[in-house]
Amino acid sequence: MNKPNVVVTRKWPAEVEAQLKEHYNVQLNESDIPMTADELKFALQTADALLPTVTDVLNADILGVANKRAKIIGNFGVGYNNIDINAAKAQGLIVTNTPHVLTDCTADIAMLLLLMSARRAPEGERLIRNQQWKGWNPTQLLGQKVTGKTLGLIGFGRIAQAMAKKAHHGFGMKILCYAPSQPDPAIMADLQATRCATVEELLSEANFVSLHCPGGEATKHLINEQRLKLMRPSAHLINTARGDVVDSKALIKALKENWIAGAGLDVFEGEPAIDPEFLDLNNVALLPHLGSGSEETRIAMGNRVLANIAAFFAGHEPDDRVV
Repeated sequence: MNKPNVVVTRKWPAEVEAQLKEHYNVQLNESDIPMTADELKFALQTADALLPTVTDVLNADILGVANKRAKIIGNFGVGYNNIDINAAKAQGLIVTNTPHVLTDCTADIAMLLLLMSARRAPEGERLIRNQQWKGWNPTQLLGQKVTGKTLGLIGFGRIAQAMAKKAHHGFGMKILCYAPSQPDPAIMADLQATRCATVEELLSEANFVSLHCPGGEATKHLINEQRLKLMRPSAHLINTARGDVVDSKALIKALKENWIAGAGLDVFEGEPAIDPEFLDLNNVALLPHLGSGSEETRIAMGNRVLANIAAFFAGHEPDDRVV
């Protein structure tokens, strides 16, 4: 029996690539250079399965290419706003993602950014790297205590709940959340959490605000100038969700004019391009989209894709089907 043809758009962990080689006629991306739109179209025409990442834009034009061979898109990532889902559905393409396996690592990064921003860690590191540190003094880089403060989570899915557990049980933080639907009462009780009626209520009460909502038109610029002005001057904004949830220009203005104390960002509008004004700010911690970036998690994500396409080729329903 002939092995299915599979195209992988970026370099994956070696352990997962070895399994792909064993089970499929696979085209790997050894250079790890992102594929162009034309290359993605050709992949859809020549492969039985296309395995993109969350940074590969699969719009209606690409998905609508003539003479498609591919029947399944196994996205490497829990998010899938890089794919025009309506176009995929119209083209009869199955799309899967990789949920569950990156929850804790992304929550870890959110806590890391919270701590970095609160304790002014990026400024401290620059001070040492630039050989400007003159020794300890009582008023140097005074940050803010995290233990016992109030954490507000916008979105209350798996990652937000994992962060809330770390914050509440580890740092004694009070938990607020905003979610469209009522969270599990048992989880709320365990965290002694309070659900806010509006985003505005949460923003005005929290010392730290962490974003955990999906990207897309519904949440684009959810955090804008008007809402940033509702936050406390001592508050910090953390974003490990999607870059376009925050209006970058409004956040830069808020940080420059000290409407808020700081921010910690792992995702950006238009990444990998980053608004250069962020680079000139001292009160922002910046990470290069490291949310799921642990060896264990990236291997688990790859294995999730493998399980989804294996199920499809065996004639079964993939566990993580999005459309």
